[in-house]
Amino acid sequence: MSSAPTILLVHPLGYSARRAGHDISRVANIMPPLGLASISAYLSAHGIDNDIIDCYAHPDSDSRILAYVRDRRPEYIGFSCTTSSFFDGERLARLVKTVHPGIRAVFGGVHVSALREEVLEQYPAVDYVVVGEGEETLRQLLTTPPEGLAAVEGLVYRDSQGRIVFSGRRRTLLDLDSLPLPAYTKLEGYPQAYTLPIFNYPTAPNGSCISSRGCPYACSYCDRSVFGRSFRYNSADYLYRHMEFLHRTYGLRHLNFYDDQFTFNRQRVVDFCRMVKERPLGMTFNCAARAEHLDGELLRLMKAAGCWMISLGIETGDAELLSAHRQNVDLVTMRETILLIKKAGIRVKGLLMMGLPGETAASIKKSKEYVFSLPIDDFNLSKFTPFPGSPVYRQIKEAGPLMGSFAEDWQKMDCMEFQFVPHGLEREQMERLFIDFYRSHFQRPRVMWGYVAMLWRSPDSWLRFIKNLPSFLRFVTTNKRIAD
Repeated sequence: MSSAPTILLVHPLGYSARRAGHDISRVANIMPPLGLASISAYLSAHGIDNDIIDCYAHPDSDSRILAYVRDRRPEYIGFSCTTSSFFDGERLARLVKTVHPGIRAVFGGVHVSALREEVLEQYPAVDYVVVGEGEETLRQLLTTPPEGLAAVEGLVYRDSQGRIVFSGRRRTLLDLDSLPLPAYTKLEGYPQAYTLPIFNYPTAPNGSCISSRGCPYACSYCDRSVFGRSFRYNSADYLYRHMEFLHRTYGLRHLNFYDDQFTFNRQRVVDFCRMVKERPLGMTFNCAARAEHLDGELLRLMKAAGCWMISLGIETGDAELLSAHRQNVDLVTMRETILLIKKAGIRVKGLLMMGLPGETAASIKKSKEYVFSLPIDDFNLSKFTPFPGSPVYRQIKEAGPLMGSFAEDWQKMDCMEFQFVPHGLEREQMERLFIDFYRSHFQRPRVMWGYVAMLWRSPDSWLRFIKNLPSFLRFVTTNKRIAD
């Protein structure tokens, strides 16, 4: 019986390594590739040898990847790509094949899950695409002979005749509590190599966790290519054990749950918070939620369990614009919920987008006035990007200039540049309005005092801010993410 194959898992950077030190998004936040870490742990549990190289945390990794492939001769190399990092992953696939022509390149993630067959049609260096949830599909791919690939659900591949075949989406998804904890040991320098968003945590070291997959809602701007409309989550017990492991193993003092809807199942959060209160870990945590899934009683319990900040997807303060893209639009309820969060003693972060289809200068003004009327502590304003896999992407492609102009430069589709400009607006105008929104936010006395208070509430954030002050000032004054 032949031994199981080996695979190197890679998280691409997305651009030239020499520019990484001046990238404001990296300066502010380096998140570990939790999806790859989960896949790595799953493969290891099934006897498949694997390693991870995270180019985003360690930008100058081309030589390391080549040395690994040259020395270890893995049968496969796997890339987890966003839209903006796909070309970098494809470049690396071509590069490793110059030293190991027989290696097979597997791509996964939201971008390729949305485009599927198109990826193999246009990029010969890509041998396989894993569509949707990756653990079991990748395991089966690595252990199935070529003639049996038709039985591997969730796979795009070339058959013996060179035809591109999609085997169909997986019909049965994994029970998340059955998964091993992510392979944090495979992430070089963890946790010190990774940083949460600046001013978004009280203490260090800190880390990230995802305790659910999917989302039950159907917002126009959200990708549906990986999990569709499914929504699953870990139990409260698994959640507590995960948190306990990170604290005892790595000394983490704060954890950010990156779930889209952390509080969707209220009882799960209640049970988790009660476990934390009964068996304290000395940790705090952040989460994201929708306003309709929060109430005063739950917020008080979350605060007692260590909740430090909650992020809310406000998106825009124009109710008419929001109703065209999202369900359950109620800006009054949003305001009332924010007041409840503040009353419970928890920080609030507002998440917003500028440039949704239908956006106008008037709607941007409305949004600015609404947000500035709220007692939020922090906010993040991103540039709307229509990603493949989202409903609005198809609408924009079909409507063409009637909806707006769409450059669709994949390398710039990371919510840091305006790739889509709504009909009636100009790109330069959008850039000016974006800078004005940020400047106005930081110039408000209450906001300025809030950041001063971070000197004692999050001293590590201030150290990072001072260390990278030129990059932050460049972004606020010129709206440039990376220095030229």
